[in-house]
Amino acid sequence: MADSLASGAPPVPLWREYLELCKPRVVALICFTAVVGMLLAVPGMVPLNALLAGNLGIFLAASSAAVINQVVDARVDAQMDRTRNRPLPNGSITSSQALVFAAVLGLLSMTLLVVWVNVLTAVLTFASLIGYAVIYTRYLKRATPQNIVIGGAAGAAPPVLGWTAVTGTVDPHALLLFLIIFVWTPPHFWALAIRRHEEYARVNIPMLPVTHGLAYTRLHVLLYSALLLAVSLLPFATRFAGWPYALAALLLGGRFIQWAVRLYRTQDSAVASATFRFSITYLMGLFAALLVDHYLAGYGIR
Repeated sequence: MADSLASGAPPVPLWREYLELCKPRVVALICFTAVVGMLLAVPGMVPLNALLAGNLGIFLAASSAAVINQVVDARVDAQMDRTRNRPLPNGSITSSQALVFAAVLGLLSMTLLVVWVNVLTAVLTFASLIGYAVIYTRYLKRATPQNIVIGGAAGAAPPVLGWTAVTGTVDPHALLLFLIIFVWTPPHFWALAIRRHEEYARVNIPMLPVTHGLAYTRLHVLLYSALLLAVSLLPFATRFAGWPYALAALLLGGRFIQWAVRLYRTQDSAVASATFRFSITYLMGLFAALLVDHYLAGYGIR
């Protein structure tokens, strides 16, 4: 808000600042994968309580984790171009207000999940919240260049949460969805880290390109994208998905590897940004393909 006043721009409404604290674009992707997990868990329609209360509970928990993440990282965010205009660095919301907001979101999330969904989903969702907001943000992010690999488990949980919201159990097929996102996370985030490596170095965050160099990180983006292609075919290999999904996985995975090869061969930061953007398209496309394949099977088409 202070920046907008200084620049003569109209002030941002306070509700927009609180919404920004929730990282709505990131949370939207999280909820999309959770919804897919729900829909894949059953042959027909998802029970309404799981669909509505489950998704709202997961949304609120993810938002709470995003707020805590920004409270912990407020000092670092203020020094990075990508994040310095967030609500906490720009002074429109205080850390105390943000923590109260996060607590309310978290409490509402757990209440919804325990009362209207099931305890297992609530426990796993809370574990994911703590994993991202505390273990990753407070400790792993600052402790090791493998931070995003280890911490990726929290971000990979949503399809499992969606599945358990419907069935009350952790199914091996749900764990395949977890594994896909877990392997996807490093090349996705390292592409961004390559683009922003100077900023991470300035704030002493040991991201892989800071500690091991850009060439090393580019190689690992390529290796992980190849591993991701193999992992993405596991639903087909286990007969959880059919040929329509396999074809989509091959096309999307091949395109991801193309971007990774381009990134490996160049020092152009624009390619890193493009690889990062495509990685989001990749994940949405892959999970959409799983969903289409699921309903094609329901109609006996695949």
